[in-house]
Amino acid sequence: MSSNGIPIVGKLLEDQSRAERYAVVFLRAMLGVAFLNGIASRFGLYGKNVGYGNFANFVKYTAEVNSFMPASTIPFLAWAATAAELIFGLLLVLGIWVRAAAYGSALLLVMFGVAMAISFGIVSPLDYSVFSACAGALVVAVYEERKRGEQK
Repeated sequence: MSSNGIPIVGKLLEDQSRAERYAVVFLRAMLGVAFLNGIASRFGLYGKNVGYGNFANFVKYTAEVNSFMPASTIPFLAWAATAAELIFGLLLVLGIWVRAAAYGSALLLVMFGVAMAISFGIVSPLDYSVFSACAGALVVAVYEERKRGEQK
C-alpha cells in the first residue's frame, strides 16, 4: 500500500493510458521472449531433451509443418524462420523499430498458423495460440502506429 492507502498496482494503473502502455509493453516483451525462447530451444540451450533439443529436430518439424512444400525448400525455411524470429525477438524485447517488428511478427505468425492448419488441421494452430500471438503482434503494431500519429 502506498502512503495514501491506494494499492501500488492501483496507483500504477490509475489512468487508462498508463495501463494501456504497460499492457502493450508487457505484450511486446512477451512476444519477443517467446521468439527468443524458440531460438534457444532449437539450438539446444535448454538441453537435448527439452523442446527441439537441436537444429536437426527443428528442421524435421519445419518439414512437418510445411508438408506441402518441396523437400528442397525446408532447410531454407528453417533458417529463414530462425533468422526472422531472432531479429523480431530482439527488436521487440529491446523496443527498437517496434512497429515494423510487430507487423513482421504478425506476418510470420499468420504464415506459420496457416502452414500448421494446412498440414495438421485448424485445431493445431488454435491449440498453440498461434493466431492469438498474431493478434497480439497486431495490437502492438497498431498501438505503436497510433502513438506515432499522436506525436506528430
